[in-house]
Amino acid sequence: MRLGFLAGLMAFIAVGAQAAPDEARFTPPQLRSDFAAMYAGLKSGDYDIYAFTPKGELDEEYSRTLASLNTALTKFDAQIRFEEFASHIRQGHARVDFPYAVWTRHLKSGGKVFPLAIRVVGDKVFVAQNNSGLDAITPGDEIVAMDGDTVQTWLARAERHVSAETPYMAGTLMEYDFPIYVWVELGDVAAFDLTFRKADGALVKLRVPARGDAEMKSFAAAQPVPLSLDTPMREAKMLSDRIAYLRPGPFYNANAKTGADEWDVSGFRDFIDGAFRSFKAAGADRLIIDLRGNPGGDNLFSDVMISWFADKPFRFFSKFQVRVSPQSTKANGDRIQNDAAAAGPVSQQYARMYAGAKNGDVVDFEMTPAQPRAGERFKGKVFLLIDRQSYSNTVSVAALVQDYKFGTVLGEATSDMATTYGAMETFALPNTGIVVGFPKAHIVRPNGDLRARGVTPDMPINIPVVQTQADEVLQKAVAMVRGN
Repeated sequence: MRLGFLAGLMAFIAVGAQAAPDEARFTPPQLRSDFAAMYAGLKSGDYDIYAFTPKGELDEEYSRTLASLNTALTKFDAQIRFEEFASHIRQGHARVDFPYAVWTRHLKSGGKVFPLAIRVVGDKVFVAQNNSGLDAITPGDEIVAMDGDTVQTWLARAERHVSAETPYMAGTLMEYDFPIYVWVELGDVAAFDLTFRKADGALVKLRVPARGDAEMKSFAAAQPVPLSLDTPMREAKMLSDRIAYLRPGPFYNANAKTGADEWDVSGFRDFIDGAFRSFKAAGADRLIIDLRGNPGGDNLFSDVMISWFADKPFRFFSKFQVRVSPQSTKANGDRIQNDAAAAGPVSQQYARMYAGAKNGDVVDFEMTPAQPRAGERFKGKVFLLIDRQSYSNTVSVAALVQDYKFGTVLGEATSDMATTYGAMETFALPNTGIVVGFPKAHIVRPNGDLRARGVTPDMPINIPVVQTQADEVLQKAVAMVRGN
């Protein structure tokens, strides 16, 4: 039901990028008309556009941006202006859509970019991976300043391009796309003047060259292979004679070939059923379910897994309310008409709900609780391992297991919200075609907690900046599970 947050993450085109000579430009009246349509559509469709930003503040930002649309702009430049406004709403699902293809085009054309992957911890930034080719930079080094500005200034500049409820969530999203945000802010540059704080506290200033895609891949290949939680995508095994390990992978049919049904749960069910039966046969009485880096998906999949160890009926929310609007009704109707794979019973339920309500109404979305498996079940202790990059339905799974007391949550707090403004829909602006996303629903976690926060682990584990193939986090989890 709750689609993966990462599946919807959008990249942003650089203001400094060179547009094609024949690229169309939109006139100020066209831009202002689209911007007005964007704000009107968000006010109409978003469940509560002012949940985190007061109306007066958002109106002021709207007026400022509208007044600035006084020259012709390419779609790329317009997208940046509109995207910055959307970020002021401070909702992860209220954002402007633009494909990563533009960034890919820049890289494929030989464009050079910021060559360091980062990790944001509070207001500090660390090197997670060094693709610069400079041996003087070590993963784990703290970046103190860049081009004469503090790293905190750069975090604030990058955050203007990120739609997120909290600074923690914004920082986590920056870890994926920080080179894009630097490109947005600076355009094409030859190098970056960086100051690092080394492990011994010494400050080191370096001029770090911008690098192309092929260069960075070459430098990365020469370094120790970092921990990957993507390969294998799904895994089930015994870690000891009593402790089982399950990595379920995304909660959708990630292996679907072109034209296959992404939401066909049959293959996932076969994998999960086989995994639990093998755990029972091996005599496992404790299970670690690894949800680190999981992008989420749909509860149709995750319910299959939870039903193996649930001891009572369950669902991923205590309240699921939807704001009815022309934007949501149209988006749902288009899905039913044009997307057979997505136009399942949930879309039909929305259609019936919209037909029985009027625009502006807030209605409850009903869902029958899922049931524990009849017959064979796993009755050992269950532990979920999460981190800041566990998203969307994965967060719902962790909140559900924690709130129903089906298991114990280990690891790092999620950056995505446990109670969220979600069930995202989109609409396109008439002149530029820019796509705007908005959350039509307010989804409250099972225990009713309304706070804007992620899932907080019952047993925290510090996630290191640099994770090796030894997987120290999993080792700590195993030690906790064995001690528990």
